[in-house]
Amino acid sequence: MEGGRAAAVAPSYIGLSIFNLLCCCLPLGIAALIYSCKAQEANSLGQTSLAQDASRTAKILNIVGIVCGILLIIIFIAVNASSSPQ
Repeated sequence: MEGGRAAAVAPSYIGLSIFNLLCCCLPLGIAALIYSCKAQEANSLGQTSLAQDASRTAKILNIVGIVCGILLIIIFIAVNASSSPQ
């Protein structure tokens, strides 16, 4: 705390990154988890600008990973439904 102001803590999105890693899109989940850890470490060291950048990157990677995972599930269901014998 400098001058009576508290330092802003950027969210790390580590829980969302782990969910994304396990359930949605493995490659993007790994990248999101790495940036989440970077954000958490930068927060603990008091480097707010670095923490905010890593947090923003982790959030974007998580959103893209979840969207990719949902699209892959929809494609998988559509392919299986169209190829099933009637």
